[in-house]
Amino acid sequence: MVDEPLDDLDRRILHLLQVDARGITDTEMAEDSNVTGTTIATRITKLEDQGIIRGYHPDIDYEQAGYPLVVLFICTAPLADRSTICEQALGIVGVVNIRQMMAGEQNLHIEVVAESISRIEEITKQLDGLGLTIHRSNLLATETVQPWNHFHGMASENDPPATDGSED
Repeated sequence: MVDEPLDDLDRRILHLLQVDARGITDTEMAEDSNVTGTTIATRITKLEDQGIIRGYHPDIDYEQAGYPLVVLFICTAPLADRSTICEQALGIVGVVNIRQMMAGEQNLHIEVVAESISRIEEITKQLDGLGLTIHRSNLLATETVQPWNHFHGMASENDPPATDGSED
């Protein structure tokens, strides 16, 4: 849990990092937000230390990388074993994402990438071997993701710059 609530500058930083974490510099974020680069760097470190920023991950085009099949498995795991099963599933080559639902049936969504149908079949057997009930598998055509820019109180580029009266 966050010790202090996020302010407009923190929200702005999170949005800019979501848009292009690799391409934007502290200086560019500072210019956009009307603060110093040091303030931005300090804020980013604080957001990382608080666990709000958990990492920086590439957006990979799996088809271009030689893995044209992306499959979403809809599964059920016993609630008591779910965390353990998730850890084991992450050890399967090809599993790239697991989403745990709060409760009930179909409480795990496991995303898998593979180069062939035979590899998908192997992964299916491995998932079954973990004790999962696989309800269905869906071949994904595309996935569209966007940065979440709806932070409460986040200033837009046309609004006055966010300042909190300090340079951290």
